[in-house]
Amino acid sequence: MTQSTHSGTSVHMALEIGNKEWKLAFGDGRHEREVTIPARGQARLWKEITATKIKFGLPADTPVFSCYEAGRDGFWIHRMLLQGGVQNIVVDPASIETNRRARRVKTDRLDARKLRSMLIRHWGGGERKHWRVLHVPTAAEEAARRPHREAERLKNERLQHLVRMRSLLVLHGINPRPVRVAPEQRKDWQGDALPKEVVGELRREQERLKTVDQQLKVLEQGRCQTIKAPQTRAHQVAIKLQRIKAVGAETAWNLGHEFFGPRDFKNRREVGSAAGLTGCPYSSGDSQREQGISKAGNARVRTWLIEMSWRWLWMQPNSELSKWYQRRFGGGGKRSHRIGIVALARRLLIALWRYVEWDTLPEGALVRV
Repeated sequence: MTQSTHSGTSVHMALEIGNKEWKLAFGDGRHEREVTIPARGQARLWKEITATKIKFGLPADTPVFSCYEAGRDGFWIHRMLLQGGVQNIVVDPASIETNRRARRVKTDRLDARKLRSMLIRHWGGGERKHWRVLHVPTAAEEAARRPHREAERLKNERLQHLVRMRSLLVLHGINPRPVRVAPEQRKDWQGDALPKEVVGELRREQERLKTVDQQLKVLEQGRCQTIKAPQTRAHQVAIKLQRIKAVGAETAWNLGHEFFGPRDFKNRREVGSAAGLTGCPYSSGDSQREQGISKAGNARVRTWLIEMSWRWLWMQPNSELSKWYQRRFGGGGKRSHRIGIVALARRLLIALWRYVEWDTLPEGALVRV
């Protein structure tokens, strides 16, 4: 995202994105204007920006600063605004200030006004920490995330088909394993053929399962071909991570494209925060307690890191990270182990980031030969 210095007179525009309509709230510190346009109406958007400058009595070359909340529309609006010369930021909806009254009035118009006032504070008042500005990936980086996310959905779908078929078999007193036997050959608990309705449902489930398996195979072949001829930084990061024992090929691929590849972290705090693995202490007067991790980052990365942390303890028992975990949490119970594995996940993520950036291998870790 291109950064710009706010100076002099400018137009601030907040967009409240909807499926049918967009609410535009304009302001320059003295005047205010609100307009509703059809969703995705690019020509109308530029027309309203020009009309706003005329109504406010501003020159045609007056800079425009805008913002909108991240949502289903993604980042194409951000790229469209930047291409048109508008300085835009995408904000995290969960970080926007809200009224804490029991019954809060909420409309799209009020949301647009709120965004406009916070945008003015961001650029005009220099307040950079009153909300969270998102990192916007490039179009290529965003497209590179689709294969492994599609594979994740397909695996969940495959599990649903398997569970449904096994449930149908158990319902009639049949051993659910193996599940890919022809439905016509199945016999119920008393040796009779299954009802034709059940046979038909099982056959259709098997056909859908076969389609899912074929699609997963296509995605896996594409990933293997890409690894053989890496072209992007994400591909190179994935290959590099695979060299460490306990980091599987799929996990390395996912971390490369979802986390390390498209991001340039400045310090370890940014790394932990981007994954939502930072602590949330509560300290007010005599009341002090830990509220757990923030979970404000990428949920997929947290899941992969926690799963990999268990493997790390098993496959890298002599590493310093494993020894630290055993000293700190090894003597506790199950609850202590679960808390400790999250702490290990954060340390492991930072160690992998240092390895990716500076080739600093985690102390005591083994690599594949």
